[in-house]
Amino acid sequence: MSATQKALVLPEKFGQFTIQEAPIPSPGPGELVIKVQAAALNPVDWKIRKYDIEVGGYPAVVGYDLAGDVETVGDGVVGFHKGDRVFTQAVVRQGFHGSFQQYFIAEAPATAKVPPGFSYDEVSTIPVALSTAYTGLYAGLPNGLGIAFPEDSPSKYSDTPILILGGASSVGQVVIQLAKYSGFNPIITTASLQHENVLKEFGATHVLDRRLTIADLQKEVSKIAGKPVEFVYDSISLEATQQAAFEVVAPGGRVALVLPPVVEVPEGKHVAGVHAGLKKPHNHPLLYDLYHDKAYNLVASGVVKPNRFEVLPNGLAGIPDGLARLEADQVSRLKLVAHPQETP
Repeated sequence: MSATQKALVLPEKFGQFTIQEAPIPSPGPGELVIKVQAAALNPVDWKIRKYDIEVGGYPAVVGYDLAGDVETVGDGVVGFHKGDRVFTQAVVRQGFHGSFQQYFIAEAPATAKVPPGFSYDEVSTIPVALSTAYTGLYAGLPNGLGIAFPEDSPSKYSDTPILILGGASSVGQVVIQLAKYSGFNPIITTASLQHENVLKEFGATHVLDRRLTIADLQKEVSKIAGKPVEFVYDSISLEATQQAAFEVVAPGGRVALVLPPVVEVPEGKHVAGVHAGLKKPHNHPLLYDLYHDKAYNLVASGVVKPNRFEVLPNGLAGIPDGLARLEADQVSRLKLVAHPQETP
């Protein structure tokens, strides 16, 4: 094996992505080196370059979602061997820590094996959406809605409505699936009505047009739920959806936001600020438990389904054009995936 790899590097603040040669990393204790076969793109990847967020310094390799093969196993790691097919998410920061490179250092406890019958491309679409949905539902306030995981409290929510704003987004789709797994009923979501059938396959009982006015949304949700709605997950979290969320949620209810609040939070209503970072102290035990003990079964059993995907040409070299499409809002209910090993 060569001693070097190719990586897509953001060399400076507001800079342009460039492909560079870099050493193939070696694992420390508790770590794995993964040969990255598929890296999925997320909107935050273009926002890092445009707004100088997340990384804290440069040069940096960005990218969060990945799947591939275990290449090297660090000291003290049990349960993984060279050649295992795995998926995980990155902790992006200054340096070569993102998924947009050919080899990646992962923490073994935050890595899941790929179930039989699933491709690298399929599972690469899962991690960030799963982590965001999972923490937003199951972490306690102020980081999540504080819902009990089904294994711990089966059928607790069988007569409890939930509203999910932005059900066709990558996060929204997984929230719907986990809400179904948690037993919520009814599961009400907003989306473009062209996505109604697939969102109902995921578990939504009702799909409402995302263009409804807040007043009409309140009226429809009230009619469907038949009782106060205590849980709202806003997977979009722009000003309009935040306003809708706080109007719909009952007094004493909880709203999960994936972006900071930009509207005034009404007195007596609770906001959960969702962040899927593995290194966030409140996420550490929750997400390690997810990837170490639950993710494999959630995917293998069909509780969580991969997103649709499109493979970009030219490996890492195709990523900048893909990020431009995401920034221009030209991608809908689809993940763009790159194959780093196919980089010219």
